[in-house]
Amino acid sequence: MKETLIQKIVQGLKDMCYIWAKEMRSTVTDEGVFIFFVLVPILYPLLYSWIYNNETVHEVPVVVVDNSRSHLSRQFLRQYDAAPGVQIVGHCTSLDEARQQVGKQAARGIVYIPSDFETRVNRMEQSVVSVYSDMSLMLYYKAIYQTAVAVSSDINSKIQINLAGNVTAREDQIHAQPLAYDEVALFNPTAGYGSFVIPAVLILIIQQTLLLGIGLAAGTARESNRYQDLVPMSRQYHGIFRIVLGKALCYFMIYAVLAAYLTLVVPRMFHFTALPRPDALLAVMIPYLLSCIFFGLMLSCVVRYRENVILLVVFTSIPLLFLSGVSWPESAMPGPWKAVAWLFPSTFGVRAFVRINSMGATLADVQQEYQALWLQVLAYFFMACLVYRYQIISARQHAAEKVSAIKEKIQQAKSKKTDNASTD
Repeated sequence: MKETLIQKIVQGLKDMCYIWAKEMRSTVTDEGVFIFFVLVPILYPLLYSWIYNNETVHEVPVVVVDNSRSHLSRQFLRQYDAAPGVQIVGHCTSLDEARQQVGKQAARGIVYIPSDFETRVNRMEQSVVSVYSDMSLMLYYKAIYQTAVAVSSDINSKIQINLAGNVTAREDQIHAQPLAYDEVALFNPTAGYGSFVIPAVLILIIQQTLLLGIGLAAGTARESNRYQDLVPMSRQYHGIFRIVLGKALCYFMIYAVLAAYLTLVVPRMFHFTALPRPDALLAVMIPYLLSCIFFGLMLSCVVRYRENVILLVVFTSIPLLFLSGVSWPESAMPGPWKAVAWLFPSTFGVRAFVRINSMGATLADVQQEYQALWLQVLAYFFMACLVYRYQIISARQHAAEKVSAIKEKIQQAKSKKTDNASTD
């Protein structure tokens, strides 16, 4: 009994190693899989991080439509142009002319001051300054809008002081700012867009490239009907576990190195905020990689051709970034969308990594995400086994049908030959 059990274990390990070696060979020899498994995770984060490496933008070109031409409007524009975030590059006579400048990309925003700007202020009425921004890049909007808000607040304070008729400078200060406050950007000292979005993108890259590579390999196998190679090894149900674990081991070994590169090297290379605790980061990345791998193996059943997986994964990249709760707050998500977000490993992986990397969180602080990832590992592992069992059974039936068809043709050929001999 003991010898039989030991023999089964040894045979299982041999089969798993065979699948691992076969999948590793396929990963290296298949150009498409190699690109998505190795080149994209290495090069794409560098390109993305380099684009946002400046964190903030400066001297964003802006055109002005000043219909007021008053002392107050000129004061507003002088302070606006003096700010480091924007630069006034021209004056236009109408909004249509200003739109043409933005359309030509000579400017990235418009400041519109109406003709009654100073008149309304002198009448003790609220006046308005309209700001328009090119939304092709959120950094443009941030610089143009926040500069306008800062200048407006400063001018408002000066107007309040002039109307108050205070005697001392201290009275002016209290009147302009009765409640003093300091603005501190928690966990993002530079208030940069790169430190905000790059950690989430790095974790999403792990999931998306894994799905692309696994789906591409599955499409290749299905196109060449390569699942027949696994049929002799899986005549019993326990052979499915060997196949899934052998493939998962191959992918896990590759992405263990890539995950360390993405989570430890890239943020420090571009000087983004990075405060990870090694124990917490390791504890979270293990179930995250496994859940992504088993999730990809499960989804491989819907990939009939190699090209399909590229369309599927690329289409879902931006929605998954929003569903992770980074740019779209989780508290503002409707219930159905929250349920959809829980299906993807990236949701919990991004939330856990952002807290660990940017906030220095411990494993106890991300316990909910940690447990959710392990639940996904178990669920997607058994689903992947069911998917591969179905694929192998289908391949076995297809092979049996082919053998039957060949035997039938041979039998028909023999019968025809016998009939011809009888006739002679």
